[in-house]
Amino acid sequence: MTARREPPSALVTGVAGQDGSYLSEALVDLGWTVHGVARPGSMSVVDDVTMHQVDLGEPGAASDLVGATDPDYVFHLAGISSVWRSWKDPVLTTRVNGVSAASLLDACHTHQEASGKRVMVINASSAEIFAGSSDPIQNENSRIAPTSPYGASKALSHNMVQVYRSRGLEATNAILFNHESPRRPDTFVTRKITKAAAAIVRGTQSKLELGSMSAQRDWGWAPDYVAAMVAMALHGKGDDFVVATGQSHSVADFVAAAMAAVGIDDWRSYVDADPEMLRPADSARMIGDASKARDVLGWAPTKNFEEIVTAMVEFDMTEEMAA
Repeated sequence: MTARREPPSALVTGVAGQDGSYLSEALVDLGWTVHGVARPGSMSVVDDVTMHQVDLGEPGAASDLVGATDPDYVFHLAGISSVWRSWKDPVLTTRVNGVSAASLLDACHTHQEASGKRVMVINASSAEIFAGSSDPIQNENSRIAPTSPYGASKALSHNMVQVYRSRGLEATNAILFNHESPRRPDTFVTRKITKAAAAIVRGTQSKLELGSMSAQRDWGWAPDYVAAMVAMALHGKGDDFVVATGQSHSVADFVAAAMAAVGIDDWRSYVDADPEMLRPADSARMIGDASKARDVLGWAPTKNFEEIVTAMVEFDMTEEMAA
């Protein structure tokens, strides 16, 4: 009689965030056992996920967590994800984004060596590691040249993945370019814009205050990027993959699309510039080349820029109605 195989188990850090929530849902739908990590003191509860409150920066915490959960796959998504916030507290950003990743990678490597069980790690890297690269389009071979504490902290985690991969850990960097959804916190400029569009058309807000509107980003759909990370896990071999759409749009384009979604054409009359919102340093234009993810993983985005913005605005319109 053939022994019944247990479903794969996954450990997801940052499980309550935008990407973590979509990822946990996708893994549960696949029939996997999912363990989620949230900050100590957090009230986060995710359906069908066994929750753990752990500070991965604490000595021994990552080792204890990996030993207790014995995962087949580890998705490291937790971190401070705001470039603006990283300038306010660069030391905390480095600790949360860089040191925690190193601790988790070392714990997975140690567990694999001791147990003989392969552990596959997917690390959420970031396009911000390429912010100063000068390449017009960035790919896996672009020069790592961060221009912010956030980018530098992500570069540390990215490099640590490569270090542990050289030591036999199947570890992958998912180099994620900007990606959005209705689950994006409104501390991010994209969600601030879509919520403002809904509020302005309903008459509950008169103006939208923004910093620079000239910066161009490659914006994708968060569930698509989660699907890419699942594909990386199922690929089973550690590597680096850019996840992007290959199309760039400015912040002004994002505002125009959001306002158009609620029927406002003269959007500039609703926007005020706020110099206090300008970042100390910011890359003017970032576009990703996801050819490798397409060729190796069979991945491709499913929503274009206008569809992403419209989906976010439509959600915020329902939120406005509920309020």
